Amino acid sequence: MSATQEEITIDSKNLEAWMDAQGLPGRGENLELGYISGGSQNEIFDVRRGGFRAALRKPPATAPASRNEGILREWRIIEALKGSDVPHTEAIAVCTDPEVLGATFYLMGFVDGWSPMNMGDQWPEPFESDIEQRKGLAFELVRGVAKMARVDWRARGLEDLGRPEGYHERQVERWTRFYDRVKNRDVPGLEVATEWLANHKPIDFEPGLMHGDYQFANVMFENGGPARLSAIVDWEMGTIGDPKIDLAWVLQAWPEDTNAAEGQGYVNIAGMPGRNELLEFFARESGRQVDDMDYYLILARWKLGIVLEQGYARALQNGSSDAKLMAFGPIVLDLLQRAAELAESTDYAGR
Repeated sequence: MSATQEEITIDSKNLEAWMDAQGLPGRGENLELGYISGGSQNEIFDVRRGGFRAALRKPPATAPASRNEGILREWRIIEALKGSDVPHTEAIAVCTDPEVLGATFYLMGFVDGWSPMNMGDQWPEPFESDIEQRKGLAFELVRGVAKMARVDWRARGLEDLGRPEGYHERQVERWTRFYDRVKNRDVPGLEVATEWLANHKPIDFEPGLMHGDYQFANVMFENGGPARLSAIVDWEMGTIGDPKIDLAWVLQAWPEDTNAAEGQGYVNIAGMPGRNELLEFFARESGRQVDDMDYYLILARWKLGIVLEQGYARALQNGSSDAKLMAFGPIVLDLLQRAAELAESTDYAGR
């Protein structure tokens, strides 16, 4: 992707010198930089030098110093995944010296594939015209969670990435405190869902690697069919927690009849398997039971509603005209209503 001069915020001479010190390929060759994507969280650049190509990920210049910790967390996870069957980018090199580019950054293998975030409401071929092929996109997305769930995170040195002990016990307390800090209005359904979660727990919590924001937006697929995940990306919220929360993040708004969902959400899932079929697929792939999935769906809707309420409250307090943040308002109401309705209707009694 071509980039304007304003988008290229990298000191190429410093980057060249650092790459040479790391012994990376391309010494003496011209360094070419291209802008891939970016925003308030992180920026990604295409790095080419001779026959060497990589992607560089770093916080934007305006980011607080604390964002460096998220970059290091991402690096640590993709480095630990080397040799695993979890689709991920290759970990090439990391730099924590702010004198080089002003912030912590890392180089990862360039992924020759496509992101659903760039497709609008149409899939690339053969997935747009062939419904059977399109089904594979959903199965691959769920298979990614199953693969993360199977990772031996202790053997890969990720013991201190999270705190699995008491993980679910902390969820209600942590996110209730978070909501109290950002509260701007009364949200119907919040109290019902909060009380239900406080009194229910999963049947058999088995800690595992989780992404933290797993969805179509954070995966890449290989070009062409059949559907194959090429990489799970954006690991800054990755932790050792409960992989079934990642599954619930995917399925919390996923209907049983996907044909009725056309035009909803940022991707078109029409023709894909329904929620129950995907749950059964996950159970087969992961070896984990899904009888307690109502708990996870309620938790996902409740937590996502609270997270989005922060953005909506910020927009109101600042008198913002940010249409994206303002759009969170009705989404929050829908999420908490659906969380409360499921809580009141489910016969799940896990504690």
